[in-house]
Amino acid sequence: MKRRFRFLITGLIIFIASCVTVNIYFPAAAVQKAADEIVEDVRKVDKKEEQKPEEKQKINKLYQELKRLSWGPAEVYAQQIDIEVSTPAIRALKDSMKERFPQLKPFYDKGNIGESNVGLLETRDLTGLNLKEKADLSRLVELENKDRKALYTEIMKANKFGPEVLPQIQKIFANSWREKSHSGWWIQNDEGQWIKKEP
Repeated sequence: MKRRFRFLITGLIIFIASCVTVNIYFPAAAVQKAADEIVEDVRKVDKKEEQKPEEKQKINKLYQELKRLSWGPAEVYAQQIDIEVSTPAIRALKDSMKERFPQLKPFYDKGNIGESNVGLLETRDLTGLNLKEKADLSRLVELENKDRKALYTEIMKANKFGPEVLPQIQKIFANSWREKSHSGWWIQNDEGQWIKKEP
């Protein structure tokens, strides 16, 4: 009986330790915060479109409550990790996307492009575009996606994450690109359906 009990306790400890390890090695909340900052910087969100102070307060209270309810110090520690996003390569990619955004914005506004659920830009509808505009759009989308893929890879490398977390980084960035999109822009939900973002 003692042997069985010891085996059960050992198994439980290993299970808890493995859960804690996942949280420490991939701090999703910290990556989400970094992604939000990068997307805001690339798109230069207008002050009037930023969250109202009351909304930020509510979100902070909710976050603090969730931290308080978490059942282990490692979970809280993982949420406080700062993600490295200021390497020369990351800054160069951010600058490149920031310079490109004014050229992409009219295509967002007309509904020609949208934010996919994997953190990439997709061409949706070429209606109303002449040949030159179609060629320009194709080139811009290709360059943007090349930079985004490189950005996700650089963030993975800068933070010494393994390649297995790359899909998680892309998903987190997909959330930020969609969340920071203007109302009326097209976004792809998690089920793969395209919808117009509502105000």
